[in-house]
Amino acid sequence: DGGYHPNLPLSLTATMTSSAFASLPAVLHPKEEDIQMMLSAGVHTGTRNSDSGMGDYIWRRRKDGLHILNIGKTWEKIMLAARVIVAIENPEDVVAISARPWGMRAVLKFAHYTGAQSIAGRFTPGTFTNQITKQFREPRILIVTDPRTDSQAVRESSYVNIPVIAFCDSDSPLQHVDIAIPANNKGKHSIGLIYWLLAREILRLRGSVSRATDWDVPVDLFFHRDIEELKKTEEEQAAKMEEAATPAAVYDEVVPDAAAAFGADVPAPGVVAGAEPVAVAAGQEWVAAGADTPAVAAAEQW
Repeated sequence: DGGYHPNLPLSLTATMTSSAFASLPAVLHPKEEDIQMMLSAGVHTGTRNSDSGMGDYIWRRRKDGLHILNIGKTWEKIMLAARVIVAIENPEDVVAISARPWGMRAVLKFAHYTGAQSIAGRFTPGTFTNQITKQFREPRILIVTDPRTDSQAVRESSYVNIPVIAFCDSDSPLQHVDIAIPANNKGKHSIGLIYWLLAREILRLRGSVSRATDWDVPVDLFFHRDIEELKKTEEEQAAKMEEAATPAAVYDEVVPDAAAAFGADVPAPGVVAGAEPVAVAAGQEWVAAGADTPAVAAAEQW
């Protein structure tokens, strides 16, 4: 079908690049690292159901019933979407939306690095149509993470003639969608990677990031992170910091040799160690024994 076959080894797919991306200039062709990242993130993994409009983007169906998306067409649509977004003079006229929790962090990061606006979480009805609302916006283009969960935003955009770029899975509806990027929109790694690739291409087309060097922003920043995972990582970091802060115990005292201490003579109580023995006269012991002690003196008084 002229597309990229994700289940073939990369050595074979390298020879197919010229035919798979014939519509793109050589500069926009993907690198082997990009294809590897898309495969590892599961961008090509679809669902068991399929929409009639997504038939052109589905490569084949596996034995377990899952549909496999065509990564070659995914890359072509990412390049097309980036060129459309760059054509808008004011970056703030671009709005990225994600009601799905897996895409909230990716939407915020995409808006931060490209200068666009973002709506993470619930979309308030009337944001594009009701001018009385405080959050009323008039964007020139809309980026949607999932056409089904963000259906309210897609419907309102059709009322006010706003073009829509959407990440579409094999079962996503294509109503009112102008540019469909076939990708897995139900995995946090897939959503984060697609937003990262789109943001990188936008910055490259604007000239702020060179194609000769890698983008210094890691893709991990676009991935959703659970609160429990954050707590675990914070606790691990705190434990490491405590271990690094506590100094190691230093023993300055000299420990005597055990063998030498065991063989040494132990002095008797009341005798100073190292002192010479004093000779006692013959009759001195009996005199000392006959001397009156305080207890004997007290008994005589009674």
